[in-house]
Amino acid sequence: MPRRPPPLLDLYEEMFSAFGPQQWWPGETPLEVVIGAVLVQNTAWRNVERAIENLKQHDLIDVERLYAVKPSRLERLIQPAGYFRVKARRLRNVLEFLVDEHDASLDRLFELPLEEARTQLLAVNGVGPETADSILLYAGEMPKFVVDAYTRRVLLRHGWLAPPAKYETMQKFFEARLPEDVPLYNEYHALIVRVGNQYCRAKPNCEECPLRSRLPRGGPIEL
Repeated sequence: MPRRPPPLLDLYEEMFSAFGPQQWWPGETPLEVVIGAVLVQNTAWRNVERAIENLKQHDLIDVERLYAVKPSRLERLIQPAGYFRVKARRLRNVLEFLVDEHDASLDRLFELPLEEARTQLLAVNGVGPETADSILLYAGEMPKFVVDAYTRRVLLRHGWLAPPAKYETMQKFFEARLPEDVPLYNEYHALIVRVGNQYCRAKPNCEECPLRSRLPRGGPIEL
């Protein structure tokens, strides 16, 4: 049986006090955020930055210009992000969706009601819940809480959710307990990623973690 979680705003304050603002998502335009959300799957952000810099050098941070690029050239440009053939196909799928359904306009997508926009994104081949919600929150400034593998680790190790802790379950855990607020959702997810990346790794390092006082009496629950 899961433990009762503490007030989530208290956890937020503890993480924010330890780390300060994370300034997510790194991206100068909504389209750059969308591209990053597709490319960041299964790689470090520094590799995504290199791929995006390649696109910038060729003036390709534009839906129609990027969609017009031949697939083989797109693969070469995003190669630093890894899995470049798969990611090139996924990125083209997103671009095709924007061109065909929204006249190449992200603004038109984000003018839709939140759940309709989310349903459309999830229908794009290669776009899963985390990618769709990252696009909605960080590019569209729409209130959808993003969760990831770090979120799952933090929740399960503290016993606030029980396995398997599916994506929708974790998302509802936060959305039901937090005000519907885009900047809060943004910063909260970024802080969890910081905790996960720095402390809640495959082998946890709980001694310095700002959430260490929230662990069960016997220490972190084994995953």
